[in-house]
Amino acid sequence: MAIRNVSLDGVATIEIARPEKKNALTQAMYRSMTEAIVAARADQNVRALLITGQPGIFTAGNDLEDFLREPAIGADSPVAGFMQALLGCEKPVVAAVTGAAVGIGATMLLHCDLVYLSDQAQLVLPFVNLGLVPEFASSLLLPRLMGHARAAQALLLGEPIGAADAVALGLATAILPSNDVLAHARRMAKRFNTLSPDAVRDTKRLMRSGSRGEIERSIEEEAAQFTARLRSPEAREALQAFLQKRPRG
Repeated sequence: MAIRNVSLDGVATIEIARPEKKNALTQAMYRSMTEAIVAARADQNVRALLITGQPGIFTAGNDLEDFLREPAIGADSPVAGFMQALLGCEKPVVAAVTGAAVGIGATMLLHCDLVYLSDQAQLVLPFVNLGLVPEFASSLLLPRLMGHARAAQALLLGEPIGAADAVALGLATAILPSNDVLAHARRMAKRFNTLSPDAVRDTKRLMRSGSRGEIERSIEEEAAQFTARLRSPEAREALQAFLQKRPRG
């Protein structure tokens, strides 16, 4: 099972568990994560969600071979379903990241409430390198959080964002030693067992209500551009070159 889902002590843990492929996400894995989020939202015993990967890797982003076979990111696609489920989650979402978070592995963190990184973690947004455009409203949120110039380094040049910069720029909550990240994130998630769930829910809604419409519009616009780019010869060549481990033609 590439996605493990366990609810214990008020915390629903969604673990990306495909280390042999660097936790690359398939369409089936997106469906599993969506189902896990929906179930956690409906479970009154769950006070918080925790998303994590494997030691040394959060996720390498999309499994490109799978994605090229089923490239849809439209409103009915598994990717879009996951985005909407995470975006609409009223309960707090905590992320534990001990390595690289690539593509949607990085952009999903923008929609988590508490993000804990190891000192080895990196956020990588290689969309332009693959002939594509950003997704999950990252083209809106990153310039807003980081400023245009720093966001351009990440989105236009594909330069990684290190853990220290991610915290300094407001993209993550704190840095911890790799061996401590998951345990700390779980402790923080369990703290919501002691807090009023309605107050937590309403506070999260208030924190995000001002930008929700903008985020949804950005996701839609990005998806349209992403789909168009996928059909382009430029993107097809870039993706095939990446898979074949050769220079772009």
